[in-house]
Amino acid sequence: MSNALSQRGLNWLRALTADAAEQPGYPASLKVVDASLAGRPARYIAVVPDADNRFPRARSGEVGLLEGWSLGCALDEVIQADCDAPVKRALIAVVDVPSQAYGRREEAYGIHQALAGAVDGYARARLAGHPLIALLVGKAMSGAFLAHGYQANRIVALRDPGVMVHAMGKESAARVTLRTVDELEALAARVPPMAYDLDSYASLGLLWETLSVDAIEAPQGDDLARVQACLAHAQADIRTKGSDLRGRLGAANRAASRRVRELLRAQW
Repeated sequence: MSNALSQRGLNWLRALTADAAEQPGYPASLKVVDASLAGRPARYIAVVPDADNRFPRARSGEVGLLEGWSLGCALDEVIQADCDAPVKRALIAVVDVPSQAYGRREEAYGIHQALAGAVDGYARARLAGHPLIALLVGKAMSGAFLAHGYQANRIVALRDPGVMVHAMGKESAARVTLRTVDELEALAARVPPMAYDLDSYASLGLLWETLSVDAIEAPQGDDLARVQACLAHAQADIRTKGSDLRGRLGAANRAASRRVRELLRAQW
């Protein structure tokens, strides 16, 4: 198995923006590009590997201190710039993040606050009327996905074995649950939240759409056109239906979540 750093996020960002210029002032691990979506202005954001990152734990595409705070800045910039605009620009989070950055320095310097700043930025942008779309092209794992992508109005995922969603990696989850990886996979076959595959994640009602592509590592041609059309459809759907996340509760596996919310509303 290759140890090469994943370039999926960067490749898709560049393809979707037609290699438009990156916005200056951000760390090398955060790419912010202003381009268009369906003829309207949009901002595309991706966290990417940076082998020279000053924080070693964030060199493989993890979301760490620099990335969390910089995401917040990139989102704040858009919210403020569009505060009086009648039509808010769309935000597209291109997601390939293996984890949040684990380390003593990260904990000491407040990674929880950095990632909370990113979440807050995405949530405020969504509530301010910016259509927010997450495109999963690789891993969407743990706190990294919570900070970059999970607040989206619509989550779109590409169908590929390398695209997976979970709270933690298999080896870590096995240690925490005192199981072997094989035992964990057997459990995941019966308990969808424990699984890593897209179909199990979709059964929780969190994916708006999944798309098959022929060459996920090198987006071009029909693959690129299909994804662009899907993002445009998602943008139009958000502008029509609003900024809330109620659509996530429609799946059969969310029946208990719907019931809890009904009872809370009744008792409140």
